[in-house]
Amino acid sequence: MKMNGAQALLESLKQEGVELVFGYPGGVVLKLYDEMYKMNFPNILTGHEQGAVHAADGYARASGKVGVVIATSGPGAANLITGIATAYMDSVPIVCITGQVANHAIGKDSFQEVDVCGITTPITKHNYLVKDVEELPHVVKEAFFIARTGRPGPVSIDIAADVFFTELEFDYPDEINLRGYNGEYPVKSSEVDRVVAAIENCQRPLIFCGGGVTASDTTEELRKIITRLGCPSTSTLMGLGCIDAYTDGYLGFAGMHGSYGANMAIQTCDLLICIGMRFSDRVTGRVRDFAPNAKIVHFELDPAEINKNVQADLKVLGDLRHSLPMLREKLDESLTNFPEKFSAWKSQAVDKGQEHPFSWNDSGDEIKPGALISKISELCDENTIAVTDVGQHQMWAAQFFQSRKPRQFLTSGGLGTMGFGLPAAMGAKLACPDKNVVLFTGDGSIMMNIQELATIADHDIDIKIVIVHNFILGMVGQWQRLFYNHHYSASELKYKRDFVKIANAMGVRGYRLTKADELEDELVEIIFSKGAAVIDVIVPEEENVLPMVPGGKRLDQMVLGD
Repeated sequence: MKMNGAQALLESLKQEGVELVFGYPGGVVLKLYDEMYKMNFPNILTGHEQGAVHAADGYARASGKVGVVIATSGPGAANLITGIATAYMDSVPIVCITGQVANHAIGKDSFQEVDVCGITTPITKHNYLVKDVEELPHVVKEAFFIARTGRPGPVSIDIAADVFFTELEFDYPDEINLRGYNGEYPVKSSEVDRVVAAIENCQRPLIFCGGGVTASDTTEELRKIITRLGCPSTSTLMGLGCIDAYTDGYLGFAGMHGSYGANMAIQTCDLLICIGMRFSDRVTGRVRDFAPNAKIVHFELDPAEINKNVQADLKVLGDLRHSLPMLREKLDESLTNFPEKFSAWKSQAVDKGQEHPFSWNDSGDEIKPGALISKISELCDENTIAVTDVGQHQMWAAQFFQSRKPRQFLTSGGLGTMGFGLPAAMGAKLACPDKNVVLFTGDGSIMMNIQELATIADHDIDIKIVIVHNFILGMVGQWQRLFYNHHYSASELKYKRDFVKIANAMGVRGYRLTKADELEDELVEIIFSKGAAVIDVIVPEEENVLPMVPGGKRLDQMVLGD
């Protein structure tokens, strides 16, 4: 079939099952956008390229599919970088397609030329510069395969402008053969056997799951293992939803702002079974004192993560799709009555957590963040997707929103990207139109990509945007209060931001809540209304996210109260 490069690219995307892309046109991709117009290929025009890449990211996180973003050369491509790094840190599969100047102009500091491959090398699984149209279909096939297999991640395809105009005989490959990479990560049965033996010989096991469980779609296997063992469990921030928040023995998430119960269980368990997690510094606290009494087991797909931050006593290297079923089968063959054996330990861990549960001071008529998010969690069904930006509101959401399923809590965990939330929520809703989507953001974070309110209005994207409005860069302010003598250097947001007016000006309904009793009537009505809405919620400025493990401290050295 004869077609030009632009048509070939779009046909390749169709072959990969791409239903829509997020993008922003510009000079060198005009031919591509012209073919999109002719083919009626769905493109969500965002207000900024960063909004487009975060939307593709949110689409991928919510659906498990590969998100796709398109940008023009130079500044368009450069504006994707923060979003690509965000996806890379959290192992999210996206394909980023950028236009490049024409072949004859490459390397000459031409108008709107940047070295996309050079810039993106540290933050992608792989990248391509396509200078020959004949390579294009094969490159697209490879890019999607690399993005979605193994440890998922972003792949960049930079395409010279003249490639879009050049004709080829289109033939999309059925399969590819990459030297040194086939996307398969087999598991050694002997490694799983050693883990089973360790479980049979321990007294206080704790299951600790991370985002790798979500990425591998192995939640059900994990839950069967938890049921079989009857031991307590916890998760990382990225692992929220892999374990139903109402599971008997689930202690909440662990780490810097994690639960008292989870952190204390890590410090007192004698076997820590870590599944699909990377031991982030926000999880471990002071590394040399992390889980000091435990033999550590690490189930991990990426060899680079083994012993990178925490030394593992036992490892199971390979795809969780293979290792977790194998573990479950071997546990089922064991003659040990695990739930009876670990019952006292589970009760002890749960009781310890109840000594200092997540809570808030409900005195006065001000709206407290914990009360706000708990109420929204209560109102939402188990299919609601919660999305967050980054900061205090993110941690309050992790503490008080009860996640029951994977892909239900979407947040920038590794990079901590302010501005992620609004476009990511937009992408999540487009990926899952039958699910409700609620965004928790702050008055600092929302400003980073607030232009996407117009995109939401343009496409009638029904999400509820909850702004936890405390007139300060919340987490920065908290650290300045606790560790810098209340020196609010460049963190107070005292100038008036009327988010209701901003929302209305961009075509989205806006509301403001200021009193605690409004959570029982006005909030309920807004949450259950149809169509997008911004809910500007005024909360106390000096409210802290607690508990908190200060930098350089052990997990059991938490600040528990003001």
